[in-house]
Amino acid sequence: MRTLASLIVSAGTLFIVLAGTAACNSGKPEAKAAEVPAARVATAQRGNIAHNLSLAGQFQPYQMVDVHPKVSGFMKRINVDIGDRVHKGETLAVLEVPELAAQLQGTVFELQRARDEIVRAQHEVKRAEALQAALHADYQRLFDTSKAQPGLVAQQELDDAQAKDLSAEAQVDAAKAAASAAQQHAEAAHADNNRVQAIQNYTNVVAPLDGVITWRYADTGALIQGGTNSNDQDIPIVRLSESGLLRLRMPVPEDDVQYVHEGDLIQVRVDAINRSFTGKVVRFTRNVNFETRTMETEVDVENRDLSIAPGMYANAELQLARADNVVTIPVEALVLRGAEETVYVLDAGNRVHIRTVQVGLRGSKLAEIKSGIEVGDRVILGGQEKYAEGEQVSPILTKSPASEVMSESGGVIDMKGEDAQNSGSKD
Repeated sequence: MRTLASLIVSAGTLFIVLAGTAACNSGKPEAKAAEVPAARVATAQRGNIAHNLSLAGQFQPYQMVDVHPKVSGFMKRINVDIGDRVHKGETLAVLEVPELAAQLQGTVFELQRARDEIVRAQHEVKRAEALQAALHADYQRLFDTSKAQPGLVAQQELDDAQAKDLSAEAQVDAAKAAASAAQQHAEAAHADNNRVQAIQNYTNVVAPLDGVITWRYADTGALIQGGTNSNDQDIPIVRLSESGLLRLRMPVPEDDVQYVHEGDLIQVRVDAINRSFTGKVVRFTRNVNFETRTMETEVDVENRDLSIAPGMYANAELQLARADNVVTIPVEALVLRGAEETVYVLDAGNRVHIRTVQVGLRGSKLAEIKSGIEVGDRVILGGQEKYAEGEQVSPILTKSPASEVMSESGGVIDMKGEDAQNSGSKD
């Protein structure tokens, strides 16, 4: 019995020893695994990054003018009203200036009198030339006779003939001068007639451009002051807006000014008329507004059917930058070390290697990598300061998109610019 009990005790002791040994052996790998830190990683991929800017724009007429007459007078007839579409050169209104008719008639009479003076002066030149020719012939005959037969012609007679010849020649010059003066007088009379006729023509007020009448200021019978002076109180006849071509004006924030170029495509949506189209940037001020910190940018929009009314708003999207088919990684993989951008890359053995990279276009989530890593490389996301060069980590793969379209909103519309546009100009 003692032998059996001893065997049982020995077996129990051996079981406890073996169990303890097994427990010790199984605990060593777990302790070793706990020593390897975990790290979230993402894979570098090939994709696209776009940077778009959403803007609120407003349509404005390409040109807007307040049409003033160049002469003062009473409104005899006005041919247009608000909303009428007119063409360049079309008569908008007719003024009545009674004294102009008398002035014009006076210039006509003066011009005719000047032309009659020219005819009389020309006849006087011909008469003087004929007389001078006859006297010169008489003198020449006496001179030739005196030379052929000395003493036959008295010297007094010869001197008188020469004096008459020279006097007649002077009369010819005087007649020519009078004819020239008559010609100049006629030209002055003609110029004065043209001047008064032009003023008379100004009583017909015509459209300086194709457009739409947006406001009418005068009615029949009203006294209209000419717009030839700097008096800002002069009331125009109508306001004319060139609405067949519009300016879509948008404020670009100063941070994005560097990306704006002439010819850039822009997507425009006009919710008021449920219309979308693609436009091009045609001009920008190249100057940032001090108050709004934005730069006014314009797109010309054809509006021949007048479906878009000036003053309407539009939502526009301008593509500031784009990078296609490039290596992309999440922006949280980038670490700034001094002046260099770096990433923590894992090799095949999950060991950390710090690499300097060249970053291109940067979005809100992804960044373009121009050099330093390749597609398929695994990069650590966040907390990079916890890892050292050559350290082994346990990677936890995190899925990330390969492409991104980053959108941001633009500035506010500068209403001061609109007020300046609407101030108009004199015709």
